[in-house]
Amino acid sequence: MQYIDINCDMGEGIGNEMLLMPFISSANIACGFHAGDEAEMKRVVNLCLKYNVAIGAHPSFNDKQNFGRSEMDLSVSEIQYLIKTQLQILHNIVKAAGGKLHHVKPHGALYNMAAKDATLAKAIAVAVKDFDSTLIYYGLSGSVMIEEAMRAGLKTANEVFADRTYQPDGSLTPRSWSYALITNSDEAVLQVLQMIQEKKVTATNGKKISLPADTICIHGDGIHALEFAKKINDRLVTAGIQIQKI
Repeated sequence: MQYIDINCDMGEGIGNEMLLMPFISSANIACGFHAGDEAEMKRVVNLCLKYNVAIGAHPSFNDKQNFGRSEMDLSVSEIQYLIKTQLQILHNIVKAAGGKLHHVKPHGALYNMAAKDATLAKAIAVAVKDFDSTLIYYGLSGSVMIEEAMRAGLKTANEVFADRTYQPDGSLTPRSWSYALITNSDEAVLQVLQMIQEKKVTATNGKKISLPADTICIHGDGIHALEFAKKINDRLVTAGIQIQKI
């Protein structure tokens, strides 16, 4: 039997977490720097514990104004302080609720930059390792994020996306481009099945590229998030693919 984790970005002020919980296996919770606050974190953490969903941190640049999607030029020490601060905030909330942090997945511009910048990727990975070496690092499949996390001695999860298109080099199509997002649920399902069953994805030029898949991301802030989550969950179960946390 094949297995896959389905992760979802949460605690970002959308309010659909309770509806999404039955269809996912791990959650990436905003730590207050691009969205959310401690009350929101507590609410989502409690939902994760109720639905047995793995709890992950979703740290970002300190950029609520732009939802963490603006690039910033920070030093290694600034990056590591940024990551550890956010991990500590969520860790305290999770511990108080009787749970444990399971993974870390950077958000927005921090994620996209780290997927291409080995120095930044290493800074994040080392910060995570220093904070808690048992945390699983979720990063863009096949990118330097995964490579640097492995070098740091962390367990990794190659992340692929249900609702994003891919470039021929395996990178995500920039959000500023008109065809960056997949908005049709049937297309999203077909892409997910291809990534799991074939370990490949069809890029925007029509060619298939190799793409290891350990965890599938559904963006919780997407307008089709619940529809996608339901349909993907249903099709995976029908195909005999078990959904479970890493």
